[in-house]
Amino acid sequence: MAEYESIHGKRVRYLSSDPTLDSSYEGQVWYNSTSGILKSVVNFASFSSFSPISTARYSAAFGGPQTANFVAAGAPGNIASTEEYNGSGWSAGGDVVQGRDGAIGAGTIPAGLIMGGIYPGTTYVALTEEYDGSSWSEVNNLSQARGYANGSGIQTAAWLAGGRQGPPYSNPSQTEEYDGTSWTSGGALATNTRTGSFSGPQTAAWIVGGKQPNESTVNTISQFYDGSTWTNGPSNPTAIHNGSGSGTQTAALSYGNTTPPSPNGATTVFKYDGTSWAVNPATLGTARTGTSKGMGPSGTSAICVAGRNPSASSLTEEYNESINTITAAAWASGGAMTTARSGLASAGTQTANVFIGGQMSNSPYAPLNTVELYNGTTWSNNPNNAPYSASNNCGTGTQTAALSWGGYPNVATTLEFDGSSFSTGGSLSTGRELTSNNIGVQTAAVAAGGYQRSPDVYPTQSEEYNGTAWTAGGVINTPRYSAAGAGTETAAVISGGIQPGQLNATEEYNGSSWTTVNARLYAGGNAGTSGTQTDSLVYGGNPGGALTTTLGYDGTNWSTRPSMAQSRAMMGSSAGGTSTAALASSGAAPTATEEFTGVTETVTASTLTTS
Repeated sequence: MAEYESIHGKRVRYLSSDPTLDSSYEGQVWYNSTSGILKSVVNFASFSSFSPISTARYSAAFGGPQTANFVAAGAPGNIASTEEYNGSGWSAGGDVVQGRDGAIGAGTIPAGLIMGGIYPGTTYVALTEEYDGSSWSEVNNLSQARGYANGSGIQTAAWLAGGRQGPPYSNPSQTEEYDGTSWTSGGALATNTRTGSFSGPQTAAWIVGGKQPNESTVNTISQFYDGSTWTNGPSNPTAIHNGSGSGTQTAALSYGNTTPPSPNGATTVFKYDGTSWAVNPATLGTARTGTSKGMGPSGTSAICVAGRNPSASSLTEEYNESINTITAAAWASGGAMTTARSGLASAGTQTANVFIGGQMSNSPYAPLNTVELYNGTTWSNNPNNAPYSASNNCGTGTQTAALSWGGYPNVATTLEFDGSSFSTGGSLSTGRELTSNNIGVQTAAVAAGGYQRSPDVYPTQSEEYNGTAWTAGGVINTPRYSAAGAGTETAAVISGGIQPGQLNATEEYNGSSWTTVNARLYAGGNAGTSGTQTDSLVYGGNPGGALTTTLGYDGTNWSTRPSMAQSRAMMGSSAGGTSTAALASSGAAPTATEEFTGVTETVTASTLTTS
């Protein structure tokens, strides 16, 4: 019998404890003499939940790899919007020329393609559109109108085969090939089918499953294309249709399928290794069908987006084959506060935070001067209260060097907190409430905009604090109060707010002037924030009711992140937090605290057993 070392080039190590693991341990086997267990770091496959798309949909077009893809159009209701994924979250793209469902996608960002489809409900179309990363434009149409077809490729070398036409309804078997300008005829399908799982380039495409022309037969057949001819291949273990595909003719995945007789989708994933189809040990976290249709280039790092079961879904799940255990970003419950409050000043990080003042969340809604401290697990009352009771005050800094300023009504007072007690700092030049929050530290902070009462005024001024006094800073472009802030005195960002309508305007600050940049994905004031100008998180707010929505900002674009469990507005957050370690507490959700953790990857050892 061959030894492990001769096969893998590594010896089985004899250790008294498990080693600290990293990628260098892939394939390494060791025996833990203390526990008596044989272990190794092995590659395994799994789907993990990631940030949802903004518009729930199914039968949408898709294109691109796991870290640079788009979803466009779809049902219900002939959706026209496009969303783009960067590997972390979704951001808004340009609308397609014609909203429709049943279209097929190809390409990537910024060179996408969608082909065919159906609108306004019964008419199949030949419409083809190209995407440049910002806008869609109509190009030469397919020679045959069709929807619910099979197709993939890139913008300059795409293919489309099968599908449905009508009315009157028929099922073409012909393949069409696109060269970036025009469509030409390719080979006919070996087995006529529509709504299969599919992927692959124009000269090495594949399809598995789908419905046959009689509409009552769902098949197990796979077929492969060499750029001119389709041939039938091995059968799938189960009849499937209306799913997604990713990968190549030698490493393919099929998922998000309908598996009759159930109409609502399954969690089962199928994998092709170049020889046979088999059930993959990995499963979708949520069963659904009608997931986004188009090219997914890899069989080891795929993405499953949207779908229905039975209603439209906004879910995103990523598939990875890796030695790492990938834990998706998520909000989790933290310790409960002592006193429910809203409209408060907060400072610090996820594990060392302070809340100052605010207003009781329940009747009699009185302003507060109490202070609570958080250690990452529990909240405790600080022995020393703030010198005055205030609501709608704002803050920034750390737990041991915090700043609180302003408040209702037209308060100009500034307080400095050292982790235990307060001292009075320089006053705002203009007393007001609900300025921007969470920008800077105790000795270099920014307060932008705000609200003055009687008469109502929405100042455009920003003020900068140097640890002693406030001085005039740059003028914001959009007057507002309750804007979400993040960053430093010389590299800040504000977004959203109220004036008096709900806003999504975003501005960046360089220490002297404010510049309008890409708008946030939702309008609303009173959100929580953490992070920097180029890597921040915004969550909650109340554009008409408190939200659970969470967004990330990368210094250019906004994209979705997993939502909070509780709807919140006017909450405490974490000025010293990051986009991957944030805190939200109280606000519109009485005393509950939630903690946000970004995506993590951890090398995990597997126990080896005999069988």
